[in-house]
Amino acid sequence: METEANSQETSPLTLNSEAMWWGTLGSVRPYPNFRPERDVTVLHTALEKKDVSTIVRLLTNRSNAQRRSLAQVYKNFSQKELDASLKKVLSGDLQSLILELMMIPEQFEAHRLRKAMEGAGTDEETLLEMLCTRMPQQLSDIRAAYSQEYKRDLEKDLISETSGDFSKLIVALLKVRSVVTPVLNLASLSEELKNKKPAADIWIKLLTTRNPDHLRTVLEELEFEKGQTVEDALEGHFKGVLSGDLKKGLKTLVQCIQNQYLFLAQRLQTMKVSLGFFLFY
Repeated sequence: METEANSQETSPLTLNSEAMWWGTLGSVRPYPNFRPERDVTVLHTALEKKDVSTIVRLLTNRSNAQRRSLAQVYKNFSQKELDASLKKVLSGDLQSLILELMMIPEQFEAHRLRKAMEGAGTDEETLLEMLCTRMPQQLSDIRAAYSQEYKRDLEKDLISETSGDFSKLIVALLKVRSVVTPVLNLASLSEELKNKKPAADIWIKLLTTRNPDHLRTVLEELEFEKGQTVEDALEGHFKGVLSGDLKKGLKTLVQCIQNQYLFLAQRLQTMKVSLGFFLFY
């Protein structure tokens, strides 16, 4: 599996204290006995003959780092950009998928965020999935890639595409940094659930600024005390108060704090045609 150095930063959104980095959840591993010059020769011939099956087979059986290496060797070999050559041969959804595979991880993530905000409606589920499951350093890299690629500020775009308390949650997730805030105890969380004037701001702060391992333990204790899931407790607490987007956001955040792997597995299960671009890192 394709991995890089682990980040030492702590996010309240990780499954455990070990940082997950680019590619650690993917199924594509580095191709053994990788020989880029040989691959480029095969790829060059396939592009000339418009042999789509060979192009797809080769690129989907190489890791992201290997694909980037192929792009550089191809440029040296042909004096052409591989992406431009692929665009001439491929079309439609297949072209989009292969070009996304050729992106570096942070560029791809920035691309996904941009796509989620384009058009008539905003894809809140994609925004939440990405912001709830990425480490602070990853989010920083994505912001930089977004700025470089689109000459736009990611935070400003997110604010313009969201509203109200949901917008506050999205911005809080984007700005997650190493956790230095005090720990949270069960009593204070239980008291907040009893508050007759539910305050979304308080819950956003609680769920985005606490140590993840400690917060996970407190949420487990809360479920034991209440005899119901945290999601159900929040549903009852904010009944008739929260917007649909914020309710979805808080539930997604709780799911990621409790078990990020399970959340991603369930997300994959529900994805349909768009599933392809999500799997290859």
